[in-house]
Amino acid sequence: MTVEHRADATGSITGLRRILVVGGGTAGWMTAASLGWALSALPIEIVVVESDEIGTVGVGEATVPHIRFFNQRLGIDEADFMRRTNATFKLGIEFRDWARIGDSYIHPFGDFGRDIAGLPFHQHWLRLARAGRVASLEAFSLPILAARADRFAPPSPDPAAIESTFSYAYQFDATLYAAYLRDYAEARGVRRVEGKITTVDRDGETGLVEAVRLESGAELEADLFVDCSGFSGLLIERALQTGYEEWTHWLPCDRALAVPCAHGGPLSPYTRATARDAGWQWRIPLQHRVGNGHVFSTAFTDVDSARDVLMANLEGEALAEPKLLRFVTGKRKKQWVGNVVAIGLSAGFLEPLESTSIHLIQLAITKLIDLLPADGWDELDAIEFNRSMEIEYERVRDFLILHYCATERSDTEFWNHCRTMTLPDSLLYKMAVFKERGTVVKYSEGFFLEPSWLAVYYGQRVLPEQVSPLVEALPVEDVAARVAAMGAAFARAAAAMPMHADYLRAQGVAA
Repeated sequence: MTVEHRADATGSITGLRRILVVGGGTAGWMTAASLGWALSALPIEIVVVESDEIGTVGVGEATVPHIRFFNQRLGIDEADFMRRTNATFKLGIEFRDWARIGDSYIHPFGDFGRDIAGLPFHQHWLRLARAGRVASLEAFSLPILAARADRFAPPSPDPAAIESTFSYAYQFDATLYAAYLRDYAEARGVRRVEGKITTVDRDGETGLVEAVRLESGAELEADLFVDCSGFSGLLIERALQTGYEEWTHWLPCDRALAVPCAHGGPLSPYTRATARDAGWQWRIPLQHRVGNGHVFSTAFTDVDSARDVLMANLEGEALAEPKLLRFVTGKRKKQWVGNVVAIGLSAGFLEPLESTSIHLIQLAITKLIDLLPADGWDELDAIEFNRSMEIEYERVRDFLILHYCATERSDTEFWNHCRTMTLPDSLLYKMAVFKERGTVVKYSEGFFLEPSWLAVYYGQRVLPEQVSPLVEALPVEDVAARVAAMGAAFARAAAAMPMHADYLRAQGVAA
């Protein structure tokens, strides 16, 4: 039910007068900006309490395409946002050395080819590939071809055009993005309070949070609290003791070292994830610098060794000392309890492998607005929110695990663990269906769609045992001719795109 449907005759939502967002950073200011936009016509006060003394994680610099629609919904101008956050465009993620050392593939934000005779393109490709009659699957993905050549142009609005077969996201400075959204939110009436929370007051009968107290002695009351306090989970965990569901057996990395460096390579329109002996390393090219990080497992290496690996694989001079982050992969057992909703790192963390952190924030914000409490507190709102977010987290989890388990590497203890670990039943089922008949299991909920699964399956050498008999029944020469023509069209479209750096300058986004 939407906010508009919940308004009474006076235009207010019964019982909801103030929303307090605990914590700033990306999660806090995305939440505040969205609530400020969605509730602008209603007499509901939105307050953000944060402390300048408490640092933010601030390394979530790569995103997925949904961020574009989040910004558009708020009426944010793309060029202005990109200038203010030193952003670049992102067409996908390159994975190096994951199945075998020397391998490289790109998970693109777009389709592979187009269906032939109503049947999936990848099966036609596989039929021809096994006969040695076709180029790499990457040759049939426009965003991959463009990314490999460091080219970029936005997709065509014409659904019939081959240039419409992809989307894009951004790579930006997360700290600058939070500041940008703070300006946006405050311009729409959101109030910021500086201070550190020392005490959480709860109603003795209902258990609902009534107020938070600051070091200064100030008390902040609210009807709804949004916990964006990061890993600490100040409200959802410390106060309400919700509990945490840990997934380190499947996602064993528990530390990350992050460091920016000077540019030493191209301004690539994609993020890179390179597998290392006990984890992986990211590369995120922004306009003014490159973001780097080493995500690793302390069960298989130590911090000093991980730091050495990171610093030895920078493309330019380090611009700061590496920042160490500690985390436990998993999620809160409940993300909405009483009148507290956890969003961002306070809700859970699934590591940055597929740039999903900001997407999960956006998803939670959208669901919160849709389920905003009406006449008093309805437990069904929290139940639905928790049900939906649990599914989203578990399906992202399965997709991330696929990257680790679909490996042939046995050169280190870490990769031996990943290759042989017991998998969730949900992922075992998905992989079994694909291996048996080349079908990607689809659900009505869950972020990653068929092209994403195909990219990782084929990129990491998980292949169907057989091609569909319906595909096999088609005349192979006709199919080969159509596939060849398709490949040529993708190649022409990619070659016609400008260089990524040139496009940024032409749009007035970069100097």
